[in-house]
Amino acid sequence: MATTSSSLPNHKYLIKLLFFLILNLLYLHTSVFALSSNSKFSKFSRNPTSDSSSGTKPSTSYKKGYVNSVQLSLNHALFARSLAFNLTLSHRTVQTLMLDPVHDCLELLDDTIDMLSRIVVIEHKDHVDDDVHTWLSAALTNQETCKQCLSEKSSFNKDGITMDSIARNLTGLLTNSLDMFVSDMRKRSSSSVIGSRKLLSDHDFPTWVSSSERKLLEASVEELRPHAVVAADGSGTHMSINEALASLEEGSGRSVIHLTAGTYKENLNIPTKQKNVMLVGDGKGKTVIVGSRSNRGGYNTYQTATVAAMGDGFIAKDITFVNSAGPNSEQAVALRVGSDRSVVYRCSIDGYQDTLYTLSKRQFYRETDIYGTVDFIFGNSAVVFQSCNIASRKGSSEHNFVTAQGRSDPNQNTGISIHNCRITGSTGTYLGRPWKQYSRTVVMKSFLDGSIYPSGWSPWSGGFALKTLYYGEFGNSGPGSSVSGRVNWDGYHSELTLTEAQGFTVSGFISGNSWLPSTGVVFDSGIS
Repeated sequence: MATTSSSLPNHKYLIKLLFFLILNLLYLHTSVFALSSNSKFSKFSRNPTSDSSSGTKPSTSYKKGYVNSVQLSLNHALFARSLAFNLTLSHRTVQTLMLDPVHDCLELLDDTIDMLSRIVVIEHKDHVDDDVHTWLSAALTNQETCKQCLSEKSSFNKDGITMDSIARNLTGLLTNSLDMFVSDMRKRSSSSVIGSRKLLSDHDFPTWVSSSERKLLEASVEELRPHAVVAADGSGTHMSINEALASLEEGSGRSVIHLTAGTYKENLNIPTKQKNVMLVGDGKGKTVIVGSRSNRGGYNTYQTATVAAMGDGFIAKDITFVNSAGPNSEQAVALRVGSDRSVVYRCSIDGYQDTLYTLSKRQFYRETDIYGTVDFIFGNSAVVFQSCNIASRKGSSEHNFVTAQGRSDPNQNTGISIHNCRITGSTGTYLGRPWKQYSRTVVMKSFLDGSIYPSGWSPWSGGFALKTLYYGEFGNSGPGSSVSGRVNWDGYHSELTLTEAQGFTVSGFISGNSWLPSTGVVFDSGIS
């Protein structure tokens, strides 16, 4: 028995290793095939007879090129997901699985596969460019996040090393796919500004907007006809939010859950497959969801979220999200959102370090209070904040940082736009610092109080990203708004032009005119 039991783990590991070797061979084959033609590393699948200098619309064969590249990325992601699933099989207990960063990578792969699958079957017309651009940007972010989850553990085991290599390989393929798509889009568009979006009219609704869904946020709870009512005293259909989420039917359209006044000590995870979930509370400070996971408590940043929403179309209204871990607990997320076309309205998001994780895709926050200390708005989504109160509080650090934007590739259409908000603090505060190489953050038409340092922005480490970041300000007011003492970095823009600022509005940055009207949320489409 002793011999058999000791040899079994080795046998399992050899099987995993075999899978990994096959995976790398597949990656090598696809990479060589891609490199042999062209793109960021080449222009693979381009029609060799096409004339790039003619200025004519790209040929159908070239447009198919980036789709073929996405298909290769999808194939790799499917194989990677299968291997990641096998790697998690040895973790039998829920607690062990929850703390396993490979499981985080598995969840992120599910999201990546969902997006890439839509790209390869979507009808490729100009009006869906923003969708494709968003999904490829998010897929790349997912792999960066997987690597981050793994790196936050103090040591890599065999599974972690395998998963890290998988994520790095997939990152290479997705970088290639994104570059090819952006090159194609540039050729078909008169605009060459990466991240700018076609301005749409209020009536230019895409296919995902149904007439029955319009004005959701204007309706009363009774008018919404919630599918579930959560009440801790037993007066609703469920006593916990997790029970209510589990009761929802997949593919049944918009699902509304009413959270009656009370404090709910739960951690929620709304996965990619659970789309169009709307959580409606009874008001800030009345309906409160509280968690206390933290980095110091043994979780990586991704795992600390009190509420995590990955399913597209997520809406939250009149709720307070709290991570109560405290100022000395390091990273402790109150709300993590990786949901496309998501809206957070009249909410409060309360924490210290890393309070709000705007992970990926298109997001909009309106009339929401956000409290934190270090990097308390971070991530790599395309996000606009309007009419929000952003308050840095006193914590364990001498300095506070409002944002830490995580754009890792210049082709990603991501960034943070703070528009018509109030930024205040109880201690010295910087507007942001560059978490990743191409970090992008803009503050426009906002009130900045005296807690903002004259330099405005802080480096991350030495000269990292100071030439490649994009930080900008436009039309701000208040004691902390003067740009005369601001940093003198190549990537900092002290006075954006009106045209540049319009690129970071709801219509210009997240194509909000095409999807926000369906929610009923109040928003300013342009700069004024």
